[in-house]
Amino acid sequence: LQSSYSDERFVIGIDKNDIKKGGNIDIEAVENDVLIESKINKSRRMSLAFGNSILIKNSDNKFVCGSEVEKMSKSKFNVQTPDELVEKFGADTLRMYEMFLGPLEQTKPWDTKGITGVHNFLRKLWRLFIQDGVIMFTDSEPSKASLKTLHKTIKKVEDDLERYSFNTNVSNMMICVNELTEQKCTSKTVLELVLILLSPYAPHIAEELWERIGNKAGSISTATFPSFDPKMLEEDAFSYPVSFNGKMRFLLELPTTLSKEEIHAEVMAHADTQKWLEGKTPKNVIIVPKKIVNIVS
Repeated sequence: LQSSYSDERFVIGIDKNDIKKGGNIDIEAVENDVLIESKINKSRRMSLAFGNSILIKNSDNKFVCGSEVEKMSKSKFNVQTPDELVEKFGADTLRMYEMFLGPLEQTKPWDTKGITGVHNFLRKLWRLFIQDGVIMFTDSEPSKASLKTLHKTIKKVEDDLERYSFNTNVSNMMICVNELTEQKCTSKTVLELVLILLSPYAPHIAEELWERIGNKAGSISTATFPSFDPKMLEEDAFSYPVSFNGKMRFLLELPTTLSKEEIHAEVMAHADTQKWLEGKTPKNVIIVPKKIVNIVS
């Protein structure tokens, strides 16, 4: 066992001559680099190899293991079977985590430290639909923000599927669920389509939620893939940074449908504009629609 020490350390045990200076420990006995001592005695091979070891721990009374990037091998005690992870986290978590690690065609180190993040994402997805056993979705009209989040995600998922970029699609779904949670979205119109987008990556939880929200007739695998509507990403208003001689002084939100002349009239009539002009007549007013307003005095 190779430990990473802190400045404060102490020896557990009395015979320091029995300390093992290094070795490989079974991956199942390590969680987030911390050795789980109880698992040493449960495993015959670990008990024989390390049962009499004295562990030098850190100030938190933990033995922190080091790590090396090597091929999986029984002799290195670093074989991770899918069954262990499925039993602990579920098949959907393992499936998504494998995709989340990076492009599938590339070789990458196997590291389960981040698997809890994917597991927490699926738990958050579940709470978007069901909380304390109560189904949260409604037939209410979705908000503009929720529709924007949905169609932004559809566009990204479509683009990434064309490139077989599954890791970025998992990330897209995480962002989508986070935004819908912040928006407190309960609209069935939006949530159904989110499930369809997610179903290729987490089919089990998607199928379960699909049935729970009332789709008894058929499987989610036969549902029509959602279509991207570019109109949903169009902004109704834009927050113009209004500058005076190149220095931004305030923001003014105006409808995106206004012409240059209408923008000019709204800006000049604003109280903050008059304050910064200090009674002077501007020499020029530069307006770039949906970008900036600069007043030269």
